[in-house]
Amino acid sequence: MDSGKSTLALQTNHNHAARGRIGRIFTTHDRSGAALLSSRLGLTHEALEVAPDFDFWKYVVDTLTQGGRIDYLICDEAQFYTPAQIEQLAKVVDELQIDVFAFGILTDFRSLLFPGSARLVELADRMNVLQVEALCWCGKRATHNARTENGAMVTEGDVVVVGDVEAVDTDPAEVAYEVLCRQHHRRNLTAARAKAVALAPEPLPFG
Repeated sequence: MDSGKSTLALQTNHNHAARGRIGRIFTTHDRSGAALLSSRLGLTHEALEVAPDFDFWKYVVDTLTQGGRIDYLICDEAQFYTPAQIEQLAKVVDELQIDVFAFGILTDFRSLLFPGSARLVELADRMNVLQVEALCWCGKRATHNARTENGAMVTEGDVVVVGDVEAVDTDPAEVAYEVLCRQHHRRNLTAARAKAVALAPEPLPFG
């Protein structure tokens, strides 16, 4: 998060399209809703939504068989793809010689690899760490993604949460994400909690 991956995905598409290449953009669970690739800078582009049962190989082969042209695929939020879909993308590269550019994060809010990301690491021809470093509230390099519900950091729950978390007979929880360094992720110390601690009154030096 906050590393500019979606911005780079859009830039990659622009660069290839500017040279006359024909591509397709895919995403899933984008922050702006279905069938849209968006960056935090405000850039957006229409995209194809990848559902769990979507078959990349079938889509590309059907498109080519019907006379369409595909030179490359841009795949954003690839951490949410299934391992089978990652294997389909590898097959598209190997068997059809079509370039695939996948963008995503490695680990979830529990600091565990996403299944899709794990398969990407295993199969990718090349991996690049983005040069734009996300920063923790303390200024150190952020390496972990934290989830908060109603301002409190949580380390358990569904891996994919888009929108609010709702329990029975309670109001929906306000869900947000924040990038942290490993130290503060381990301590569950988000920016809001650190600020609250800093503003807490000093204890008096007597009992």
